[in-house]
Amino acid sequence: MKKGDDNKIEDITGITCIYIPVKDVYESIKWYQKSLGCEPTNHNPIKPGMESSILRFPDNKGDFSSPSLRQMVPAIFLVTEKREVETLLFKDEGSNQHPIACFITPHIHVMYKRFKEYEVNILTEIQESPFGSNFKFYDPDGNMLEIWQP
Repeated sequence: MKKGDDNKIEDITGITCIYIPVKDVYESIKWYQKSLGCEPTNHNPIKPGMESSILRFPDNKGDFSSPSLRQMVPAIFLVTEKREVETLLFKDEGSNQHPIACFITPHIHVMYKRFKEYEVNILTEIQESPFGSNFKFYDPDGNMLEIWQP
């Protein structure tokens, strides 16, 4: 393709999954359902001992039944292995840990209150910045995640 060509091919069009390592997929599904409002897809039977599950989010009316891009992308893909599961984490030069994923919400204060009620391991209070509001938390396996309201 030549520079300025209107028929440019898109190389990347988005993110489809966030892979999160967990010790027990079955128990983690319950936590993600309760805390983030996700629901597992029909790709895997939900049962103790399962090794993976794809979770999706509802549409803006809370519906999981009508297939829409919002419900499918991004999905959370909970995975475990037969060996010991490591927590995903990385740090900057100042040794500050960063979240592995950030979820967008229009209701950050509602989410924060829900997390407090559900005794989610919240790392930070709601922080304000020029980019919006956010707070960080851990899932039961110690994976740091973030909620952001632009």
